[in-house]
Amino acid sequence: MTRVRFASIAMAAVLILGSVPAHAQDKLKTVATFSILADFVRNVGGDRVEVRSLVPVNSDAHVYAPTPVDARALAEAKVVFANGLGFEGWMERLVKSSGTKAALVVAAQGVKARAMDGADKHGHGHSHGHDNEPDPHAWQSVANAKIYVANIRDALAAADLAGKDVYAANAAAYLARLDTLDREVREAVGRIPAGRRRIITTHDAFGYFRAAYGVEFVAPQGVSTESDASARDVARIIGQIKKQKIPAVFLENVTDSRLLKRISDETGARIGGTLYSDALTDEKGEAPTYIDMIRHNIRTLSAALMS
Repeated sequence: MTRVRFASIAMAAVLILGSVPAHAQDKLKTVATFSILADFVRNVGGDRVEVRSLVPVNSDAHVYAPTPVDARALAEAKVVFANGLGFEGWMERLVKSSGTKAALVVAAQGVKARAMDGADKHGHGHSHGHDNEPDPHAWQSVANAKIYVANIRDALAAADLAGKDVYAANAAAYLARLDTLDREVREAVGRIPAGRRRIITTHDAFGYFRAAYGVEFVAPQGVSTESDASARDVARIIGQIKKQKIPAVFLENVTDSRLLKRISDETGARIGGTLYSDALTDEKGEAPTYIDMIRHNIRTLSAALMS
């Protein structure tokens, strides 16, 4: 009787496993270059995808050094998502060294790139300091984030035709949440007096936010954290803060806080808090998802600029 019972249990287990959809046993393996992009992929892919972020949370993609483990992840992936716009200066070398056969997707494809303005070009251009390079931080506009999501949806559907409807439904639900987020940001900015919508951040990661929502950001560094701000740039910004009476300076989770603390001490502008630009936090932090990040940033800005 015991053998019969065990045989019955084994047969039932085989039948149960056989009924599990293939995607539940073998998820589509994807890689995203940094945590914000990985969050987009998770929201669109849902349970059908496995997502690995190369650059960890709270880490700076501008200066990231890929590891052999990253090369192995690319080699095993079916789809690899990069931001593009020159953000991942190390990506081309990593792709070559990995020998990956994955579909390579530029998530920012279709975004109207913001050219760096004159203030960005004083030796602080992204990657190489060349004029006319695009600002890569396109996700700081929620409208651009929606372009990322559409590109991710289409790439996942192309790699996994059986999941096309799932990806479409997940993307539609997430895009609706992004529409709500965009309205929240516009309403919050609208409550800040126009003359107070100026702040200082460490590096120029908020150009798309500025263009979309009308908050002026001034940064000692350019769009990359790879270069140091010159004494001339720091003096220029100190003078600007005093002249324009800019009320607050803000730290970032991926940059050294000492420079802004010095500027705060010399100008009297208070530290308004921490903004999240290029990386999310872990689950215990203030910005574990893209939507959490944008909501935290606008709450932090509002609190500092309206007080």
